[in-house]
Amino acid sequence: MSIAKTYSPKEAEDKWYSYWKENGFFRSTPDNREPYTIVMPPPNVTGVLHMGHMLNNTIQDVLIRRARMQGKNACWVPGTDHASIATEAKVVAMLKEKGIDKKSINRDEFLSYAWEWKEKYGGIILKQLEKLGASCDWERTKFTMDPDLSEAVIDTFIKFYKEGYIYRGIRMVNWDPQGKTALSDEEVIRREVNQKLYYIRYQIKDSNEYLVIATTRPETIMADSAICINPLDERYKHLQGKTVSIPLINREIPIILDEYVEMEFGTGCLKVTPAHDLNDYELGQKHNLEVIDILNDDGTLNEKASILIGEDRFAARKKIAILLEEAGQIEKIEDYKSQVGFSERTDAAIEPKLSMQWFVKMEDLSKPALQYVEDGTIKLIPEKFFASYKHWMENVKDWCISRQLWWGQRIPAWYNDKNEWVVAKTEEEAILLFEEQGKSKLGIRQEDDVLDTWFSSGLWPLSVFDGVRNPDNEEFNYYYPTNDLVTAPEILFFWVARMIIMGHDYTQKPPFRNVYLTGIVRDKLGRKMSKSLGNSPDPIELMEQYGTDGVRVGMLLSSPAGNDLMFDVSYCEQGRNFANKIWNAFRLVKGWESVEAEATDAQKTAAEWFESRFNQALTEIEEHFSNYRLSDALMATYKLIWDDFCAWYLELVKPTYQSPIESETLETVTRLFQKVLTLAHPFMPFLTEELWHDELFGAREEQDCIIIAAFPQVEGYNEQLIKEFANVQQIISEVRSIRNAKGISPKVALPLAINARDMNYRKYQDSIIKLANIEQLSFVEDKVSGALSFLAGKDECYVALENNIDVDAEIERISKEIAYLKGFLLAVDKKLSNERFVQNAKPEVVQNELNKKADAETKINILEESLASLK
Repeated sequence: MSIAKTYSPKEAEDKWYSYWKENGFFRSTPDNREPYTIVMPPPNVTGVLHMGHMLNNTIQDVLIRRARMQGKNACWVPGTDHASIATEAKVVAMLKEKGIDKKSINRDEFLSYAWEWKEKYGGIILKQLEKLGASCDWERTKFTMDPDLSEAVIDTFIKFYKEGYIYRGIRMVNWDPQGKTALSDEEVIRREVNQKLYYIRYQIKDSNEYLVIATTRPETIMADSAICINPLDERYKHLQGKTVSIPLINREIPIILDEYVEMEFGTGCLKVTPAHDLNDYELGQKHNLEVIDILNDDGTLNEKASILIGEDRFAARKKIAILLEEAGQIEKIEDYKSQVGFSERTDAAIEPKLSMQWFVKMEDLSKPALQYVEDGTIKLIPEKFFASYKHWMENVKDWCISRQLWWGQRIPAWYNDKNEWVVAKTEEEAILLFEEQGKSKLGIRQEDDVLDTWFSSGLWPLSVFDGVRNPDNEEFNYYYPTNDLVTAPEILFFWVARMIIMGHDYTQKPPFRNVYLTGIVRDKLGRKMSKSLGNSPDPIELMEQYGTDGVRVGMLLSSPAGNDLMFDVSYCEQGRNFANKIWNAFRLVKGWESVEAEATDAQKTAAEWFESRFNQALTEIEEHFSNYRLSDALMATYKLIWDDFCAWYLELVKPTYQSPIESETLETVTRLFQKVLTLAHPFMPFLTEELWHDELFGAREEQDCIIIAAFPQVEGYNEQLIKEFANVQQIISEVRSIRNAKGISPKVALPLAINARDMNYRKYQDSIIKLANIEQLSFVEDKVSGALSFLAGKDECYVALENNIDVDAEIERISKEIAYLKGFLLAVDKKLSNERFVQNAKPEVVQNELNKKADAETKINILEESLASLK
């Protein structure tokens, strides 16, 4: 049977994913093993796979596959979030295409369309994650509006209300005119925009004077309630008690005094618009000013504006500016940059708006969530995010949890015909509460608003195991708290903090132990990948082109924890090449014919060296995993396989052309190859499973799959052997470099002499002869005149090239190396001559410098002897 020259991933991916899934390899149920649990950050039900999802879920899959191979009961819970604002927008758009206006249908009709949309499109991203190789327990797939999860949300609202954490009141909120809903502070993205600063003249009553007010929002002047000046401002003291007239509408408003106004900022005068600015609202409350809201929920001007009624706010801004100029009430207009808030969901510019909403008091609830991170119970990885987390938690504001939408969990509050209200799970319970309070039971209706999506997803680690409704159930007590959460820094407060808050409130435990915060996927120019910029590749197309394993490797090679990654498709190409390297190593070994024989000493030494090197690398890899440096763990795996296994070990033991290999050596090679495959499996699941089942590695039982094979454990290794072999590798590499530099064919055997001062090379001589193509290897005690020389550690090696040496060039090379070493030695001597360093540094640090000095001096002596022999 012929073996393809290159690995073809598609067939392997489809075959093995189906096999794993159908045979229950992803399934987890409680048993006596140590649990390892991850809950997937539920992507929006509206979503399709993007590069951020690729990175996040690849990391989760690596962690879960490794844990599964370590013998733990690995449980990865998948699911989707109902994403109130985003989904409602999608459904409204769908209805519009059908000629249906949302206003023309009732809530139940709208929800029937919404559920129809969810069933049709809501599972796309989860199917795409299967293509990625995500080994989730798909039988546990949850949706944040599943009946049991929704009940948990309602129960939590009622619990928090009874405990005094939830209240209802009129507050200034962030209003999304496109979504027509309130947003929390964390759902507002602030960015700098180019605007115009309009300097507007307000005429002082009974005077020819006017005040100039600077604003970026001239469309709000009709909502002004006062002009404020600083009482210490000498320019305006004479205006105390006077009034001004609002341009265009000529409504009279007072001039008030307050130290809130900064005299040096702008003109020193401030227009106070309590309905459309949080600071103005607080100032208005202090001075008992009228609150005039001139904007409708959709951002158009209402009747209170008096002019331009029905105009969109931005269209009104342009028209007001023209009207003001025509009326001679514009002093000047300047270009201006300022921070503007935008809706995280719809990207609409936010309007501050006074609105009756539901809030959660956060001050007390948030304290344990900060304590867990401060004392290390929960680790943020990397730690650099702790400072911003701490700042946010120490300055937390009450959380606006009501949303003016239909898609979502409806707030369990009930109103009577007098607009009095109670909180209850059902209408029947609400009626009983009204009766108990002696209030009217007539006209009972439920609150129209739904809960903020983050309120439901904040319960995710609890509710997916039914820990809210049934905290004594077996699964919840087995899987909770979960182990690792992998998510993006931008939802550290949206989601992570709220999960910690809710988890502690219910269980007095944190919901997870570690939070791995990924970076943002950017293009090679540093721009965040987005559809609007057109700089984001389609992940599915990438996997089709480079293979899923290649893309997974490419993503992880470029993604240090918490740091943004500059992604380029060349990384995927590198990943595909790595897969082909392993495939070609398999083809090489598969093509060997064996003969019943014992391994040679050189083959045994090579195997001993690779096993030591394997365990040395595994120690490093385990340390990287323990510190969540997955990119480093992959790179160490990559180097071990590409360099040590393929480029060195297999080359050392492979038979000469058309010769058989000793059966003992082939058995060793296949055993070590399997260890390499298990190490690579979490990163490259499909290729490794495909190779695992080849007859080269023996017959397999049906359930004998690499997905549940034991992950390698660190064993002892021979450091001296690794050190010695590093010298052997250097000798072979230097001889090859000499060939390249001199244009000598690799087929031409060369003589090599070694003056071994530091180690015995005799047990490695067969390996050196084979890989460096040496015609004669000799061991000498003196210089070899007329030969090219180089150092391997402290040992000097000579390659005679029969008078073909450019003596002058060799003298120049050695002289440069001596000069470099003398400069290095000078720096070391300077450090050792510093008494403060010697006295204060750790003994091992000082000893390391002494070792550097001795090593440099030895090398200089050897090189100077070589130089003398050439002159």
